[in-house]
Order: sequence, then C-alpha cells, then structure tokens
Amino acid sequence: MGTNAFLKILPEMVSFLRVAELGSFSAAASQLGMTPSAVSRQVTRLEKELGVQLIQRTTRQLRLTEPGIEAFAHCRALVTAAQATMQVAQQFVGEPRGQVRISAPKAFARHVLHPLLMDFLGRHPSLDMQLIVADRDIDPIREGVDLVVRLTPDPPQGLVARPLMAVRQILCAAPRYLEEKGAIGHPRDLLAHSCLYLGEQERDNRWRFCKGDEAVDVIVQGRYVANHSEIRLDAVRGGLGVGCLPDFVARDALDSGSIVRVLDDWEFQANYRGQAYLLFPPNSFMLSKCRALIDHLTTALRRRD
Repeated sequence: MGTNAFLKILPEMVSFLRVAELGSFSAAASQLGMTPSAVSRQVTRLEKELGVQLIQRTTRQLRLTEPGIEAFAHCRALVTAAQATMQVAQQFVGEPRGQVRISAPKAFARHVLHPLLMDFLGRHPSLDMQLIVADRDIDPIREGVDLVVRLTPDPPQGLVARPLMAVRQILCAAPRYLEEKGAIGHPRDLLAHSCLYLGEQERDNRWRFCKGDEAVDVIVQGRYVANHSEIRLDAVRGGLGVGCLPDFVARDALDSGSIVRVLDDWEFQANYRGQAYLLFPPNSFMLSKCRALIDHLTTALRRRD
C-alpha cells in the first residue's frame, strides 16, 4: 500500500477503532458525529482496501475476526500516537489535561484507589477521572480503558504490568467475640470457632498455615459465607466469627481497634493473594495524563507498602 493510499484510509481506521471499542456502529457514529450507515461504509471501505474481513456482523452483536484483532491493536496505537503528538508541548510544559479512565476491583477501588485518586485530582485541576469499578478482568485494549488494576500472582502477557503493592489475606476477629469464644493460639483452635470464608471454590474453607518447618491445614466451618470482603469485614466487626480479609480492607478497622489480628505469628497461605498490578497496553506514546497518574499511584503505594 502506497503512502497516498494509507493517508486516504486514516478516517476509516479511526471509525473501525471506535466501532471495535464500543461494539456498536450506532455508538461509534454518535461519538464521531456521523450516521451509523456512514460509519458502516467506512469500515467496509477499510476491509476492501486491506482485503480481509475485520468485523463479523450479526443482528445481535459484532465480533472482531483474527485480522480484526490485529488491525485493532495497530489502529489504537496509531490514534494514541496522534493524540500524543497533539499533546507534545503539554508533556513538557504545564498541567496534563483530559480524562483518564481507570478500572479496579470493588474492594481495592474503595479502600486503596479512591483516596489516591481524590488526592491526584486535587493536584491536577485540568484532569478528569473515570473510575470503573468491576470485579472482572477488564481488557484495556478492547474496552478503551487507559489503566487497569488487577490483583493476581501472574500478570497477563501482552500488557505492561507495574507492581503497585503486595496483597495479603489475614485473619481477624472482634475483641468481644474472642472474649466470649476464647483465644486462638494455634490454627487447630479454629475448629471450635465460626469462620467466615469466601465460598467461591470448593477448597475456600481449607485454610493452610505455616510457621518455620510446621505446616497445618484446617477445614473450617462457619455460619456466614460471603464472597465480598467488605461484607465479611462487617460480619467480623459484628462478632459473627473469625474472617479472612485482604489486609487493605482490614487496615482501618485494625487501626481503630474494632477488630484484631488472629494467628498473626503464623503465615496464612490463602488462595487469594499476590500482587496488585497496574496494567496498560505497551505503547511508546504514553500520554502525559496517564504517566502522571502511574507515577502518583506507584509512588504513593510504594510508601504505604
């Protein structure tokens, strides 16, 4: 394809990108200020120029073909580079501008990310923020999100992964619960207690503890099973038993004394632990607004961790 032909299909590439991101010709047309039929014609022209089908169209949904997935990545890089070019001066002078879209799991968003974003917005009055709270794996490329927080021991291939903080599961109980039911000095003592666990997987009530050369597996039982950490925190504060909680969820309640650590001299090897990573597509043209937020989060959480 010659240079002139490439220049002619630049608008078609932008239209294809928006359709792929939004999953709809109508939504893309609304964003681009065009009619759906005009957007559809542009995508068709791009497919003819490339000689491959990029989008499989049905009455219910649109799906990218294998060439479409490849083309989508290149088109997104092209548009990002164009946006970066428009902001060249801004990267060196003055405040970053525009909107940053970031997603995170619910508990992490509420307890860790939200306070940091509030501080970030206070420091950068020319920036806007969209926080997408979702307990599912967000694909930043397909869903048009700038940055994604994911809690995992193994970050996915194909994305840049910046570590933010370690995520640990700890055991907690309310002081009055322990006064009524008795202290817990060894993992096997949990067999006589009501324990709150996730219940998402069959082995979620099998808790493993290690101390030195000793390893202990305990199958716990309890009256309340909940796969939401903030609900388990409320139940622990309410005296319903011993609960496993992410350390960042329990932090404030521990500081206030409404709950206390249990078996903190043992290593609790929970299923749900690892690292919180900040994920984003590899790109040489990182926008200053995203770079500023990445630096803010990594610096703040490095101090906290």
